Amino acid sequence: MTVVHTENAPAAIGPYSQAMKVNGLVFTSGQIALDPATNTVTAEGIEAQTHRICQNLKAVLEEAGSSLEKAVKTTCFLADMADFAKFNEVYGQYFTGKPARSCVAVKTLPKNVLAEVEVIAEL
Repeated sequence: MTVVHTENAPAAIGPYSQAMKVNGLVFTSGQIALDPATNTVTAEGIEAQTHRICQNLKAVLEEAGSSLEKAVKTTCFLADMADFAKFNEVYGQYFTGKPARSCVAVKTLPKNVLAEVEVIAEL
């Protein structure tokens, strides 16, 4: 296994890695709408937060030697399922290969963000 770390995505805020590479796959940790320069949430609204999340995931995947286009599975967490349509519209701009996906609503997310996404991608 190989740990993945990039300065172009937020540093882990706990005892975990941004991603791990193993057996031809990369498994990202969940990304929230943290700005990698400040490690704070600056994006407001589900659309802006989803853009930031996808940009963070893109940076982590690229550091691992993969890409959003090589995503095979995503898991998406929303604070409010009423945001699903707006989230989906932005998400679809990044995940054009239409990977398998689960999307669930959860009670609370770290730093009270509106969404979190994790990815499994091919190397």
